[in-house]
Amino acid sequence: MGNGNVIVVGAGASGLAAAIAAAREGSRVTLLEHNDRVGKKILVTGNGKCNLTNEKMGSQYYRSNNMAFVEQVLWAYPTDKILRFFQGLGIVPANKNGYIYPASGQASAVSDVMRMELEFLGVKVETGVHAEEIVREGEQLIVKTDRGYLKAQQVVLACGSLAGNRTGNDGSGYAMARAMGHHVYDPLPALVQLRSSGRVLKRWAGVRTDGTVSIWVDGNCVARDRGELQLTDYGISGIPVFQVSRYAAEALHEGRHVLARLDFIPDMSRKELYRFLERRSAVSPHKTLEEMMVGFLNNRLAAALMGEAELDRNSRWETLSSAMKNRLCEKMDDFVLPVLATNSFEQAQVCMGGVDTKEVDGNTMESRIMPGVHLAGEMLDVDGICGGYNLHFAWASGLLAGSHAGGSAI
Repeated sequence: MGNGNVIVVGAGASGLAAAIAAAREGSRVTLLEHNDRVGKKILVTGNGKCNLTNEKMGSQYYRSNNMAFVEQVLWAYPTDKILRFFQGLGIVPANKNGYIYPASGQASAVSDVMRMELEFLGVKVETGVHAEEIVREGEQLIVKTDRGYLKAQQVVLACGSLAGNRTGNDGSGYAMARAMGHHVYDPLPALVQLRSSGRVLKRWAGVRTDGTVSIWVDGNCVARDRGELQLTDYGISGIPVFQVSRYAAEALHEGRHVLARLDFIPDMSRKELYRFLERRSAVSPHKTLEEMMVGFLNNRLAAALMGEAELDRNSRWETLSSAMKNRLCEKMDDFVLPVLATNSFEQAQVCMGGVDTKEVDGNTMESRIMPGVHLAGEMLDVDGICGGYNLHFAWASGLLAGSHAGGSAI
């Protein structure tokens, strides 16, 4: 393997962006990737369509222990600047309700144009290489790998996180950052499914329905979102669940009591729901509870909720006591589930936690602990909601890191 003015460790979204940016500064760049090909995780983003970024961009869509850092990165690379970068590579952006994808609808197009640009710029790409440690030796940085030692003037560490580890993410960047002296907040799964227990799970498995999910920690509501809920045999999933999952993950990690509360009738209050069912029964008093729900609530969900309310689905609404009616309404608009765990890192789209960004210069992405080393992407303590935000941060931080590393190495 050859040495370079700049070595980029990791060829995911941020590493590819960093390598391109560094090479455009005129530096000789070597890109190291432990997988057998570059951009592997990009291929599975956005359900294989790659949600590049979002037209609505701001720090309110991110979480970190240092929000000022997030704002610096987003200020340097807002949405229009990221789009110009990809248009320059050949991607035609398509805006779908603010979510921006390549017009081809293929995530592979994104990794392909970046790979083509690496080749055009003369970046040396080494796959199947495991970086293990970065140390300083005089004016140079030494990158220790399983194939030997490499020397560089500047290094970009862009190793990703533990999320989606079936695509090869192994969290090795955290260990290298710690060895350099960085503090790393415990990485936890985020944008992930939540696991629960109870007989209701088998009854409603496979149901998709509009609703709201809120996360309650020690009796306090800490997050809420609405959209299509996916009910499974292990718990709950769907984009709204992903959006609030980091709060559950954090609380569970701290050993706190976590509940998810589901509202399957989000456009009605409890009283409005009760009156609606009263009117619905009055129109068709001959219908059973099961028949009365047809056309209003998913059949399997209705049956599951009636079971949880301990009601006979063949009974009629008008024969129920007021307490029974209220019990059913409660299951419909405030179904409480214990949250026991998240799904694993393998199922998580991103991680929360990572390298403490107070130890990284938000203008250059350079380490304040080891000058000459720049950090980028998901290994940093920044995570965004669904909608292209995590990829946007990867591109932005990678371009910042690469351009400053490349410029400093000349």
